[in-house]
Amino acid sequence: MRFDENIHLGYSTNIHRGNSWEETFAGLRDYTLQVKDAVCPEGVPYGIGLRLSHEASLELAEGDRLTEFRRWLEANNCYVFTINGFPYGNFHGTRVKEQVYVPDWQTQARLDYTKRLFDLLAQLLPEGVEGSISTVPCSFKSFIQTPAEVEAMQAKLIECAEYIEELSDRSGRDLHLGLEPEPFGYLETTPETIDFFKSLCTAAPDAGLIRRRIGVNYDTCHMAIQFENAAESLAALADEKIRISKLHLSSALSVRPTEAARVYLKDFVDSVYLHQVVSRDPGGAMTRWEDLDQALDAPASRTGEDNEWRVHFHVPLYAEPEEIMGTTVGHLEDTLDFVAKHRSVCNHFEFETYTWEVLPAHLRTDSVVEQLIAEYKWCFDAFTKRSISLS
Repeated sequence: MRFDENIHLGYSTNIHRGNSWEETFAGLRDYTLQVKDAVCPEGVPYGIGLRLSHEASLELAEGDRLTEFRRWLEANNCYVFTINGFPYGNFHGTRVKEQVYVPDWQTQARLDYTKRLFDLLAQLLPEGVEGSISTVPCSFKSFIQTPAEVEAMQAKLIECAEYIEELSDRSGRDLHLGLEPEPFGYLETTPETIDFFKSLCTAAPDAGLIRRRIGVNYDTCHMAIQFENAAESLAALADEKIRISKLHLSSALSVRPTEAARVYLKDFVDSVYLHQVVSRDPGGAMTRWEDLDQALDAPASRTGEDNEWRVHFHVPLYAEPEEIMGTTVGHLEDTLDFVAKHRSVCNHFEFETYTWEVLPAHLRTDSVVEQLIAEYKWCFDAFTKRSISLS
């Protein structure tokens, strides 16, 4: 849906299973239209944040499927404004963990996949709507060992930027790619991201090309886990002329690692996704674990109960604080406060509580549709408080 200042809001369909196009389209028919009917005013076009795997993107590009999908969008008064191009393969029901970064930006496979997504998006976008695609933060940090690997990633990103530029000129659409920093990604923090973009702009034949076509997908869950201040981070990116391609509205777990909290957190350990943990002590020193089970296995003597743990587990935006568990929704609210003061910072907003299938029972609604409707209500209320209205 479109709001003031050309802001578009949608949920990422990566919450639904869908590795093939048939599965992806079934999710749109079975769930997305139900959500639309519940939250979208009659006659208002409904924006979709589409997730396409490598397999689904190949299948959508075949034959008449794209034409048929465009007709379906038109018939249902829907439009696609952004694509989640982070997970390349299956994203549900199997071990994802660090493999979500594979293939990374060293590879031709990641470049070809991303270019294909842009080809599809350019044909799906309505007139006057810019198009964004989010992607991995270059790689998983431990995968990158040498300067040559960094140079390889930069070369592929420059080639992608050149492709996006040519496609934007040819299609008349403003297209851009957002690298998504997250804990243990090659890009984790705002300072790391700024340093990488400085290097990327230096390596590129035209720094302006990078600034136009490659930016950051700022995920409020990920940056809160790093204990960053939202206004400071966003202002720093803006000062460096790094484009905010998309804002992911998301919230992480926040707990004190008491004995009771450790027992409680066992329900959040799963075999599908990485749940990175960053702990900060009262003096500001931070300790990191690649996954939640590792943090829980650490001796309690190393993780004092005065510390705060922030856990990469997307919880519903409307989740209320519990006696043991809090959330990082404050970082999300601070981000929206910044947007309210700087309306041009970003036009694409997407929420993505993709953890529906692995949420502990007490945090799950009766259906994924109910969860999405409740999250839309949270977003609508947050926008209204900041005088952001449907246009």
